[in-house]
Amino acid sequence: MLSIAHGPTGALIASKIPNPVISIPLILASHYLEDRIPHWDVGQGLSSQRKRKRSAFLQELFFDFPLSIVLVYLFFQAGRPFDWRPWLGWFVGLLPDFIEFPYLFLNHRGFLIKKFAAFHTWSHRSTPNKFWGLLPQVLVLLLILLLK
Repeated sequence: MLSIAHGPTGALIASKIPNPVISIPLILASHYLEDRIPHWDVGQGLSSQRKRKRSAFLQELFFDFPLSIVLVYLFFQAGRPFDWRPWLGWFVGLLPDFIEFPYLFLNHRGFLIKKFAAFHTWSHRSTPNKFWGLLPQVLVLLLILLLK
């Protein structure tokens, strides 16, 4: 999924379950569960289509990533005193994608990174259809709005 789904999901879990010993594993699990839902994202097929990775990275960097920050701010921080938990949740919610960065963009193929990337690829379900691929992500955001 896009960062706009993973980040706010992590923020929701961290804000509802303030104990990081419990919330962090749940946030990580939510990332992989969300990736199991067929979805569209800018990075689909990056490991097999190297020529697309630059444009996908730029879209992620300048649109999706900042929008996830804005959404977490609007959903969990606007008009309230600063709370670090939603931001920790946002970071942990995106951590699997951050960890895969060296594999995809720096050609780093260390043992752990390689195993991690293989698991992440295994858990990932993509669809090229933008409408049907973005719909579950919009539904996730609506659910977060209802539960926050």
